[in-house]
Amino acid sequence: MNLDDLISEYADIEGRLADPSVHADQALARRLGKRYAELRPIVEAGRELAAVDDDLAAARELAGEDEAFAAEATELEKRREELAERVRRLLVPRDPNDSKDVILEIKAGEGGEESALFAGDLLRMYLRYAERVGWKTEILDSHPSDLGGYKDVTVAVKSRGMAEEGVWTRLKYEGGVHRVQRVPVTESQGRIHTSAAGVLVTPEAEEVDVQIDPNDLRIDVYRSSGPGGQSVNTTDSAVRITHVPTGVVVSCQNEKSQLQNKEQALRILRSRLLAMAQEEADAAAAAERKSQVRTVDRSERVRTYNYPENRISDHRVGYKAYNLDQVLDGDLHNVTQALVDADMEARLAAAQKSEGDGSGTRRSS
Repeated sequence: MNLDDLISEYADIEGRLADPSVHADQALARRLGKRYAELRPIVEAGRELAAVDDDLAAARELAGEDEAFAAEATELEKRREELAERVRRLLVPRDPNDSKDVILEIKAGEGGEESALFAGDLLRMYLRYAERVGWKTEILDSHPSDLGGYKDVTVAVKSRGMAEEGVWTRLKYEGGVHRVQRVPVTESQGRIHTSAAGVLVTPEAEEVDVQIDPNDLRIDVYRSSGPGGQSVNTTDSAVRITHVPTGVVVSCQNEKSQLQNKEQALRILRSRLLAMAQEEADAAAAAERKSQVRTVDRSERVRTYNYPENRISDHRVGYKAYNLDQVLDGDLHNVTQALVDADMEARLAAAQKSEGDGSGTRRSS
């Protein structure tokens, strides 16, 4: 869609949101609100560019009669170049999931208890980052370790209201292997060890995104357990759901009721199935898409957290900073921004190539 189409869509959504009957369907109202917020910066920049174009035309017309208008025209030309570049960036084809919330899973890897403790550190980092930017978080499932870490933990992260930027926009780059270098609490000799934890981020799927046939599900119930294997409760409230066609298995035990655990497990299952479908589509996409940051192989080591040097390094874009303590306290913005910028540059290059081929620049709806 071009700029004029997006401005028309924005006006249409604005009218629909003013209709009280739309808000009777909360899911529809939420989708419209997110799209409205997503389009707002594009429309505002487009309208400002049009206004500057009008002012520039007038200034050029009067420049021959008054030098002041010639100076104004020069300033307006600079402003127009800035706005045109902003509009061009806003119109670059975007990730269709950027407005979505996410489900983030952290799993301890090699390193035993030290890896589980690091998984706990990553969880706290993401929870504090979410708090800083005003997102809501909800622990869906967790399996604590004996020393206070996590063998694995699943958390839903949601934006509040009609945010211009969805959670996926920032957290989609977190998927992969995160490596830590530090002296473990279990190490008596003070030697630095390396261990790792895996992070999986998927856009949270709504029921309209993924349709699940109940006949494709095998649901088992069992008794919840905590660190060391001790029983958490005396009823079979934990739920394990197997999606038979794909073999995807999801377990949840955090809630006290079987029904609540089933609902949480279905949320995770929908998001995993959506991610699988998108990965299959990505596998069939053009090679230039595979080269972008957001399609990085999740099995790759993406980041290193070096405690002795207070250093954080992202290996995909060469980002390095010596404020690890602040990052672990939730100051993750500069790290994610480096990845956002790298992704944008790749998208701009792809868009320019597309324009060169004569296909033009379009923005996904």
